[in-house]
Amino acid sequence: MDGLIMAGQLLLGLSILVILHELGHFLAARAFGIKVEKFYLFFDAWGFKLFSFKVGDTEYGVGWLPLGGYVKISGMIDESMDTEQMAAPAQPWEFRSKPAWQRLIVMLGGIIVNIIVGILIFWIITFKYGETFIPNDKLANGVSPGIIGKEIGLKTGDKILAVNGQKLIYFDELLSSKVLLGNTKLTISREGKAIDLKVPESVLDDISKHGIKEFVSPRFVAKKIDSVVTPEDLQPKVGLFGKIKAVFVKPDTVKAVAPAYQAGLKKGDSVLAINGKTVRFLDDFTSEVEKNAGKTISVKVVRAGQEIVLNPKVSAEGTVGLIFGRFDLPLKTINYGFLESFSIGIDKGWTTFSDNAKGIWKMITGKVSARNISSPIGIAKVYGSEFEWEKFWRLTGLISMALAFMNLLPIPALDGGHVVFLIIEMIKGKPLSDKFMEKAQVVGFVILLGLMVFAFGNDILKIFGK
Repeated sequence: MDGLIMAGQLLLGLSILVILHELGHFLAARAFGIKVEKFYLFFDAWGFKLFSFKVGDTEYGVGWLPLGGYVKISGMIDESMDTEQMAAPAQPWEFRSKPAWQRLIVMLGGIIVNIIVGILIFWIITFKYGETFIPNDKLANGVSPGIIGKEIGLKTGDKILAVNGQKLIYFDELLSSKVLLGNTKLTISREGKAIDLKVPESVLDDISKHGIKEFVSPRFVAKKIDSVVTPEDLQPKVGLFGKIKAVFVKPDTVKAVAPAYQAGLKKGDSVLAINGKTVRFLDDFTSEVEKNAGKTISVKVVRAGQEIVLNPKVSAEGTVGLIFGRFDLPLKTINYGFLESFSIGIDKGWTTFSDNAKGIWKMITGKVSARNISSPIGIAKVYGSEFEWEKFWRLTGLISMALAFMNLLPIPALDGGHVVFLIIEMIKGKPLSDKFMEKAQVVGFVILLGLMVFAFGNDILKIFGK
């Protein structure tokens, strides 16, 4: 069921964006009197389709292959590779008959719409929900670094003061591109001394491997146990995107035993100590448990006002199978007016667009591994197994800006490839030959197919923990 919810959100989000992207091409083409033969969500590969209908000169439909969508513009060398049409004399309603500047606008139409949609989404959700932050100066107990944070030198209890010399106002900035794109300086306070630490460019690779939770989080006080994993929870459930994993101290670890449950720990227990060592913070608990992997530990808890000592045997991976209750974070919500939200929407849209450009450039230059590329499998997992309108639209806005950038890449078969060829034509004063354009389309398809296989391979390997 979880896999179906993930897939459903992915299909809904991408379908909205694909239809609007293709609508951008369609409206621009019709504005210049260019005939559009087909408008499809998904591809009707080899002539198979789920349904279709015709209005005027255009056939509208839904294909069976969910890898995007397309509009077939008359008189254009595109994914249809309709060389027979191109061999006939040019007609006034065809793409090839129009001035280069009009054809350029048609090719940019989808990208422009994706940018507008992304900004609109950010604008509306900012106006409706505002923005919620964790004020950095309210984190009296400092931070708790994960594997990645420890590797760059952070220690439990550190207080982060500044990023690149600018005072850190909200903790959330640490989990933004401002820091995660790397080459960033953090100024921290440790035992009353200010220390500078560098976040390397390889941090994105580490996050891809370990997850964002292993970078840094606020230092939480360990509250009552919220739930204890039972043997039934450990039965693997197979979904569309692999095994849905039971949650332990480490969220992505599945084990064949449920130590806390077998030892008698229950929901509502408050942990006081492990092996005689006082437990106040969540990191106190996790570090002590991990230190005793494979061993039996004594856990002192308070239950109904009485102190009880229980003895779970820690799994070989350093987990016992329980989840602590929600943490009381010092959250601050800022609400904005309608026009003020618009400027924030533009800023978020531009930041997302430029972050994509920076990330791709880091991959091209070898500073970041290409394993950060995700397929629809990875995107679906980000949407998650619970449907929340705010989260859905935020992610859809991010994807809209990412699609705009990806389509602008100068790869033949993408809009950006056509844009490059049109600019060359405008400089030369004559179009590139049909034969060249046909070969360029084939090369583009091969590149895109290779990228798709690589992205799917990335996500499949991640499912199996590799």
